[in-house]
Amino acid sequence: MKSLKPRLLTAAIGIPAIILLIFFSELWHPLMNLAVGLTTAFMVGEYLYGNQLLKVWPLSIVCIAFGFAFSALITTPYVYLIVFAFLLAAFIVGIVLHETVDYGKLSYAMLGTLVISFGMSAVSYACYGSLSLTFYFIAMFLLPWMADAGGFFIGSALGKHKLCPKISPKKTVEGAIGGILFCMIAAVVMGLVFDFFVFKDININYFSLILLGFLDAIFSIVGDLSFSLIKRHLGIKDYGTIFPGHGGFLDRCDSIIFTAPLVVVIGQFMPFLSLG
Repeated sequence: MKSLKPRLLTAAIGIPAIILLIFFSELWHPLMNLAVGLTTAFMVGEYLYGNQLLKVWPLSIVCIAFGFAFSALITTPYVYLIVFAFLLAAFIVGIVLHETVDYGKLSYAMLGTLVISFGMSAVSYACYGSLSLTFYFIAMFLLPWMADAGGFFIGSALGKHKLCPKISPKKTVEGAIGGILFCMIAAVVMGLVFDFFVFKDININYFSLILLGFLDAIFSIVGDLSFSLIKRHLGIKDYGTIFPGHGGFLDRCDSIIFTAPLVVVIGQFMPFLSLG
């Protein structure tokens, strides 16, 4: 439990910041897209820094600019143009700097930028035009974090069987099960809170919410392990240090890159909210 104190400090600062973001975004929805775009750009920067590519300015500027633009403008008609411009610019940089940036590093930068940007853009996409921006935002951030919290506490107390020791030595099977249970319970509790205290004319599909809680925890583990695999390959502990006990934005949101698109997909086939 040595890392509990810095985690609580991060939560004490982060939760009020998130509440303010939600409040002002409800007043002006584009603020959410702007915030997600800036966060994504920062995450891409951390990802490049992990492989010593941040100081390769032509490449890092192209990748960071794409991260911001794609995530912030995902709900506009310019997405195809943004992707095309990124691919073209990145390969031009690769051609010009081929003597210093080999194909492996160029591929690392491009693929990682696309994955991070695609995953985070789901936050903007889901919140845009939804019946409740607050509901979707909280669902996308609360559930994977509850899965992480459940994995941390249950794993610390009961963990005996390693889940994937060569990639993430601290993760256990017991912690993963605890994360799934925490996530499903959090999904139901969140639905009840909105049902009884927030919504008046909006119905909640609890089946969709429970399904999200179950799958969200699994996808959260996949996301965490995926970026941990990259860190092991690079020989680094964290992508950044901005959050005590958590590392950087990418360390804190790596699971959301995989779970946010899940919210969009489930919501398309089994809407979480409906007027009634």
